[in-house]
Amino acid sequence: MKHLWLLAVLIPLAQAEHVIVRPTEFRGVLVNPGMGITTFQRYNGEPLYPGLRWSEAGPTEPLAPVAAKPVFPETTIAYCRWHWATLEPERGKVRWEILDTALQQARLHGQTLAIRLMPYDQQHPLPEWYRSSGARRANAASEAIWEPDFSDPLYLKHWNTLIAAAGARYDGHPDLESVDISSVGYWGEGWSNYMPAFEHQRSLIDIYFKAFHRTLLLMNFDEPDALVYGTSRGAGWRFDCLGDMRPKFSHMLDFYPQQIARTGIQDVWRRSPVVMETCGVPAGWKQNNWDVHYILTEALRWHVSSLNVKSTAIPPEWQREFDDFQSRMGYRFALRRIEFEDRVRAGAMLGLKSWWVNEGVAPVYREYRLAFELTSPGHTARIATAADIRKWLPGDAVFDDSLAIPADLPEGVYRLRTALLDPGTGKPAIRLAISGREPDGWYPLGTINVIR
Repeated sequence: MKHLWLLAVLIPLAQAEHVIVRPTEFRGVLVNPGMGITTFQRYNGEPLYPGLRWSEAGPTEPLAPVAAKPVFPETTIAYCRWHWATLEPERGKVRWEILDTALQQARLHGQTLAIRLMPYDQQHPLPEWYRSSGARRANAASEAIWEPDFSDPLYLKHWNTLIAAAGARYDGHPDLESVDISSVGYWGEGWSNYMPAFEHQRSLIDIYFKAFHRTLLLMNFDEPDALVYGTSRGAGWRFDCLGDMRPKFSHMLDFYPQQIARTGIQDVWRRSPVVMETCGVPAGWKQNNWDVHYILTEALRWHVSSLNVKSTAIPPEWQREFDDFQSRMGYRFALRRIEFEDRVRAGAMLGLKSWWVNEGVAPVYREYRLAFELTSPGHTARIATAADIRKWLPGDAVFDDSLAIPADLPEGVYRLRTALLDPGTGKPAIRLAISGREPDGWYPLGTINVIR
C-alpha cells in the first residue's frame, strides 16, 4: 500500500502515535453523480447522432442495442425532453409509460434522468385536442404554427394539470435528476413573439414549485424577470446556446455575460446547479472556427455542473480540451491530508483530522455521507459522519471530529478506509480525486490497532 501516500509521519504521544497520510492525487476525468457531459435523447452506449443534427423528439421506447460502443464520454446523466402532444395525445390520457421507460432505461445504463416537458415547436404542434378546445390563439390563422395566448386561463389550466400530475407521480423519484421549468414559447424556453404579462409568466413558473418539492428544478435563461424569479425561489439555471461566437450578435460575447450580471444570478451556483447546452454541436463550433478553449473556460467561470452536447461526436482534435474541461466542471473532491491515532480502545473515540480540496467549480447538490470504515478479515465497523459535503465549495474544507468505535469491536488490526456514500443505498457513490480506489468503491488510508 506504499503507493497510496506520499508521506507518513509518526509523532510519538503518551499512549498512541499519530499517523499523517497524504494520499496520492488522481488527475484524470472522474465520472460522478449529477455532473459531467450528458447524453441527449440517448443513454450510455447508445448511438450518437450523425454530423451536425439531432432530434428534439424524446425516446418513446428503448433503442435497439448497437454492436460497438460509440466514442463518447461516460456520463451519469441522461437528458431527455418530450412534446406535449407526444405525452398527452388525448386530453387526460397521459402516456406515463414513456417517462416510466425513460427512468428505467436511465437506471439500466447507470444514469439518472433529467427531463423537460415542452409545449410545442415548429415540427411538433400543440395537441390537437387543445387547439380545438376553445383556447385562444395568439397569432393569425394564416400562420403555419398555432401559437397559444399564454395568458389564456385554458392554457394555464391544462398545462398545470399535466405538470401537477407529473409532480405527483415523479417528484423525489431516485432516478430523476432534475426538471426544467418549461413555460412559454417554442420548446418551453420562456421566450415568444407573444409574451404574456409577467403575472402570467409567474403563474406558469409557480406550477413547478407546487408540483416538485424534492427534485431539482432548473430555470430557463432567456427572460430576465422570469430568470430572477425562478432562481429566487431556489431553482438552478440553464441556457442552451453555449459556444455561439457569431460576429454580429453572440450569446457568448454579448448576451450571456451581461444577463448573468444584470440579473444578479452570479452566486446561484453556490446552492443550485448551473446547466448548459451547446449552441448547435461541437463539430459545428469547429466548422465555424469558434474558439473552443474560450468557450469551455467561460463555462467553467460560470460554474457549470453539466453540459449537453446533444449526443454528437466531439472532434478528435478537441478531445484533450474536453478532457480538461470534464476534469474541472462540477465538483471534484481530493483528500489532501488525514491524521489519526494508530490505536484506539473499543468503545472509545478515535480522533481524526482531515483536509479536503474541492478542485472543481461547483459543490455537490445532493446529500452524500462522508463515512469511515474499520475492517479486518472477520469484522467491519462503518461509521457515518455528520459532515455536510454540500457546503464544500471550490477550495479548502476540513473535517475534524472523533469517531465512536463500537464497544463490541474485537481486538485486532483494522484497515481504515473512507468513502462518500449514497444515503439511499449506503454504498460508495462518488469517486475521489485520489489513487487507490478499491473494487467496492472505498479508499484505504492505513491501519489502526483496536485494543480492549
